Amino acid sequence: MDLTLKIWRQKNAKTKGKFVTYQISGISPDCSFLEMLDQLNEKLISENTDAVDYTKCPASFDHDCREGICGMCGLFINGRPHGPDSGITTCQLHMRKFKDGDTIVIEPWRSKAFPIIKDLLVDRSAFDKIIQAGGYVSVNTGGVPDANAIPISKRNSELAMDAAACIGCGACVAACANASAMLFVSAKVSQLALLPQGKVESKERVQKMVKEMDKLGFGNCSNTYACEAECPKLVNRSNIARMNREFMFAKLCYEKEAQRAAGGA
Repeated sequence: MDLTLKIWRQKNAKTKGKFVTYQISGISPDCSFLEMLDQLNEKLISENTDAVDYTKCPASFDHDCREGICGMCGLFINGRPHGPDSGITTCQLHMRKFKDGDTIVIEPWRSKAFPIIKDLLVDRSAFDKIIQAGGYVSVNTGGVPDANAIPISKRNSELAMDAAACIGCGACVAACANASAMLFVSAKVSQLALLPQGKVESKERVQKMVKEMDKLGFGNCSNTYACEAECPKLVNRSNIARMNREFMFAKLCYEKEAQRAAGGA
């Protein structure tokens, strides 16, 4: 396959970026998208050993496991997060989804909360900060209990597992017109709120995580469901409704507690 690649090149966070066009040939339809980028970088290295022009140096992009597990890879390919296929990450995308002679436009995630570091690399530490704000169970549970010690309905256990499938890649943010992180946050809230172990801190958790999400500059939910459509793990939008219910319930509980305290005083 012979391809034309239009790749976003940006030397660092402070410099202005631009699209640069590259030609690459001899690409196997069976190789992955990231392997194709590897071949491009090898070509750039071999052809420009003493390159002064930054755009002739290898393009930087995120990757780790290359098995659709870690959520590190994330590219905007021809206007879609993770490319033209559905239910996969960029590293699982194969070149057979494209045709010989195609032009492929490759960009980083676009979001105020995901600032560009270099080329196709973005800083997704905002997701880590949201998790640190409350996406965990801090209750001391003692030793590991038997698997059947805490009865959990099949429906709830399956819903919790489906929510926990979120790998935090950020495709939902990149797909949303408002760069909302609602699908990611709701998945992390849901996976704990549905289980007995997570209910103890449920009210504090949802309020802290939503507050941190807003603080970091993510937009409001646009209700177009683009997040669900582009999620590589097919996380369901119903988690957003669940998070909203959890948030409103927590808010009402705290308001009632405040009223009682004021009345008692």
